[in-house]
Amino acid sequence: MKTAPTSGEEPRWLTEEEQRTWRVYVHAVTLLEDHLDRQLQRDAGMPHVYYGLLVGLSEAPGQRLRMTELAMKAKITRSRLSHAIARLEKNGWVRREDCPSDKRGQFAVLTEQGKEVLRRTAPGHVGAVRQALFDRISDEQRQTLHDVMDIVAEGLQPKDANADLPWLR
Repeated sequence: MKTAPTSGEEPRWLTEEEQRTWRVYVHAVTLLEDHLDRQLQRDAGMPHVYYGLLVGLSEAPGQRLRMTELAMKAKITRSRLSHAIARLEKNGWVRREDCPSDKRGQFAVLTEQGKEVLRRTAPGHVGAVRQALFDRISDEQRQTLHDVMDIVAEGLQPKDANADLPWLR
C-alpha cells in the first residue's frame, strides 16, 4: 500500500473515477450522519454521538465502562467524552462512579432512565438507519459495503502503542 509521498516525490493524484467515488462517499456519509442526528434530536433531544455512548454502555457488562474505554469505543477525545457525559448526567441517563482500584479513574454507568430512553429511541433510530441505508441497497451491495468498510477500518486501526489516538488526548 502506497502512503503519502516523501519530499521530492510526485503525489499519486486520484483518478477521475477515484475522485467521483471519494466525493460521493463523503457526500453520502455527511448526509447520513445529518439524517441520523436530526432523527435523534427530534425523538430524544440528543445527537448521534450521545446515542452511541448510551448504546456502548448498554452493551457493556453491568452497563458500565471506564471513561477511557468508552472514549476508545466511541473514537472521541477524553475532553469531548467528558463534556458528553456531563450532558448525559444532567439528563439523568448516565452517572459517574469512582474506580476503586484507580483513584484517578472513573466509570460511566447507564441509569434506569438511560435504559428507558434507549428503549424508546432505538426503534426510531433503527428505522432511520434502515430507511436511509439498508432499504436502498441489495443484499449483495450490503455485503460489499461491509467488506469494503471492514478493509478500510482494519487499515486505519492504529497498531502502534504510541499512535496519536483521539481517546488518548
